[in-house]
This record gives sequence, structure tokens and C-alpha cells, in this order.
Amino acid sequence: MTGSTAPLTGRTALVSGGGSGLGSAITRSLLSDGARVVITGRHGRKLKETASAFGPDVTYRVCDVSEPSDVEALAESLAGEEISVLVNNAGIAGPVAPLTDISADDWDEVFDVNVRGVFLMCRAFLPAMAERGTGDIINIASVSGKRPLLRRTPYCASKMAVIGLTATLAGEVGPSGVTVNSLSPGPVSGPRMQRNFRLEAERTGCSYAEAEAAFVSRSALGRMVTEEEVGAAVSAMLRMPGLCGADIDLSAGMVAR
Repeated sequence: MTGSTAPLTGRTALVSGGGSGLGSAITRSLLSDGARVVITGRHGRKLKETASAFGPDVTYRVCDVSEPSDVEALAESLAGEEISVLVNNAGIAGPVAPLTDISADDWDEVFDVNVRGVFLMCRAFLPAMAERGTGDIINIASVSGKRPLLRRTPYCASKMAVIGLTATLAGEVGPSGVTVNSLSPGPVSGPRMQRNFRLEAERTGCSYAEAEAAFVSRSALGRMVTEEEVGAAVSAMLRMPGLCGADIDLSAGMVAR
């Protein structure tokens, strides 16, 4: 939906990790609702290609959300923009291994991107939202932050941290008119899950198909969700003005089971 009747017409959204995958799907959905979108990520070439494919309503900035100086520079470069929607989507999957085989550096890398990045982005863009008395922040978490996922301790712990950050921050900034919520997708079909199934198959000696089937069988609908469904969910959450401090499952029934 575009034009003056689109729900996000006149608003500018900032989507981290916007160069591909979920970030690209979220950007597409926000555009369809009339928003202008700024995408960020660490790889300028990919961001440029993505922005060019979407057209003039999408611009890009290179930024490593885990680096304070990068986030500060990003905020300065967007000082002339009224960022009223922030989608913290940047994240990494981290290692697939027992906790005892995970290095401290690998653990820290997951938390630097998945948690520190959310903190830094919120810290940078919240003040202007609070001053205007309006704004929306959606943090992309995961159902893996709420249920066991063996051999994925850094990822699961980081996503649980994002959910906790969301709930607490909502209470802090809700009185100023800013909403903070998290969206917890279940397994999303695409390259990341393909990588996880491949690593699990290598570790256990089963086939790729068996690793995928074992994982998907935990879902009530017997399938993974799609990137497009995640994008649509972000747009739906932005149409719910009373939503604040919530964590929304989009898992095809993974949590229910």
C-alpha cells in the first residue's frame, strides 16, 4: 500500500542489518506502507545494491552497530532526518557447538552485535524520539531466547537479553510517548537456517534433510516462517499504537509446542 493513505507515509525508518535477508524483507514491507527507509550494515557494496534495487525511498549508511564510534557517526549523519521508527535487526548466529567448545571471543562477538548493538542504537536515537514525544522501536529477538536450542548458547542467551532489554526500556521511555517492543521469529527459511542445518548434520552425522526435519517437527504448523512474514509482522506491530513492552512470537507454533 502506498500513497497518502499508507500508514507510515511521512515517516522515516532506520533498519539495521538491512542489506539482505530479514532486513531486506522488513524494508520492503515498510516501503509498502509508505515509509522512507535508511538501511545500515557493515558491507557498503551490498547496502548500495539493496538500496538501488528498492529505489529512491531507500538510502544507506555503513555502520557496525557494535562499535560506539560507528553508531555515533551514523546518528550525526542522520541529524537532519526525523527517524521515528528504529528496527534493530542486525544480528549474527554465532557458533553451533557445545558451550565447553565455545571460545570467549566467539561468545563476545555474538553479544557485541546482538545485544550491545541494540543498546548503542537505542541510546543514539531515543533522545530525539523522546523529545518529540513519539517514536517506535522494534527489536528483533528470537524464540530461541525463550526455549532451549542445544549447542547455541551464545545466540540463545543474547536473544533472551534483547527481550529483557526491550521490556525494561519500554517502561523507561513509554511515558515519553515512545513504544518499545520485540519480535521473536522462529526458524526463518533462508541461508542462515541452511547453514545451521548443515553444521548440525556435520556434527551429528545425520543428513541435512534429517537435521532440517527434526527442527521443523517442533513447529505446530510443521514449517518455518518466511522472511516476508517477518517483514509483515513488523508492519503490523507498527499499526498497533497500544503495543508497548510486548514480545510477539512469530514461530509457526514453535513456542506453543
